[in-house]
Order: sequence, then structure tokens, then C-alpha cells
Amino acid sequence: MSADAEPRRLRADAERSTARILAAAEEVLAVDATATLERIADAAGLTRATVHRRFSSRKALLEALTGVLNERYLCGLDQARVATAPPIAALYRLTELLFELKVDSRAIMELTVDPASRMTPMNPEVTAGIELLFTRLREAGEITATDPAWCRAIYLAVVHEVARLPTNSPMLGAAAGEVGARADLTYRTVLAALGGTRPHVELREEKRRPDLRVR
Repeated sequence: MSADAEPRRLRADAERSTARILAAAEEVLAVDATATLERIADAAGLTRATVHRRFSSRKALLEALTGVLNERYLCGLDQARVATAPPIAALYRLTELLFELKVDSRAIMELTVDPASRMTPMNPEVTAGIELLFTRLREAGEITATDPAWCRAIYLAVVHEVARLPTNSPMLGAAAGEVGARADLTYRTVLAALGGTRPHVELREEKRRPDLRVR
């Protein structure tokens, strides 16, 4: 074995252990938000000492889970093609992905929420990606609001409030599926709030045009 092979193997083992711990934490905490590191270690099939080496406290674990969530946000931005797709289509696709993420990652979101913003902290790369989308919407004439940071704040606030609506809320209308209904309401509300001028029916048809679909 070469001189640097052993350190590489140890790093790989540590990365695998960390991934197992985070996956177990997400699963366990979804059932019991007060679960201890010891319970998470049992669920991960690792010794408690191993978990404590990776995460010295519950706070450290939650910070790591925040990082996991930010990676998922970045993946959503990439899938929505916020930098290259027609911005009106990218906005709708990103909104769908955020609501899908809220379903799939509900436990992380609830545990890592910042009381002041009522959202999980986003890293600078995520906020930059969202602000880029609103800059492009402004340049395309889809909105009149000029401050992308303000647009991002309004957008995320609307996403948060729409996510809180009960499934039988009349506000969600008749769009197909829960994610689609919440995405539609968010999309319409945000565009109206940020100075969108085109009629809703025109926007609805445009986001469905085959040449604007985000794949």
C-alpha cells in the first residue's frame, strides 16, 4: 500500500459514515424530532463513538443537515435551469421543485428553520441563483420590481405561506395534484406582487408551451 493510500481510505470511510449518519438522522428525526444522537447511531448501524466523532453535538448535526438541504436547493436550481431556460418557465419549474422538496425534506426544514426568517438558512450560492432568476425575469419584462434581493424575499415568503395552506384550501384552486396547485398559486401571486402585467391566462398557457418546458 502506498504512503498516501491509507489516509485516502480513512477519508473515504469517514465520508461513508457521515452519509449514513445524515441519512439515518433524517429518517429518525422525521418520526421523533427529539431523538438523541445515540438513537441515530443505532439507526445508522454505527457505534455511538463514531457518531460523536463526526458530530460532537446535536447542533453540529443540524448544521450538517442544513448543508444537505442547501445541496438539494442547488440541485433544484440546476434542474430548473435558472440561468439558461426562458425565465418564466424556469420560475414555474423551480417553484414545483421547491414544493416537492418541502414534501421530501420536511423533517430537515422543520428542524433547521431560523425563527426570524421562518426558513432554513440558504447559503450564498442558493440565494445568488434565485436572485439571478429574478434579474432575468426583470430583463425579460415579466416583472417590474428592480431589486432581486427583494424579489427573492417576496418569493420565499409566498412559498412559505402557500406551503402552510391546508390541502382543502379554496386558495389552491383546481390545478392537478397538490404540488401543481401550490406551484400555480405561488407563481401567480409572485408575478402579480412583483409587477407582472400579462393576464394570468396568458402566463398559464406560456408556461405550458412545449418550447418553454424545462426538462
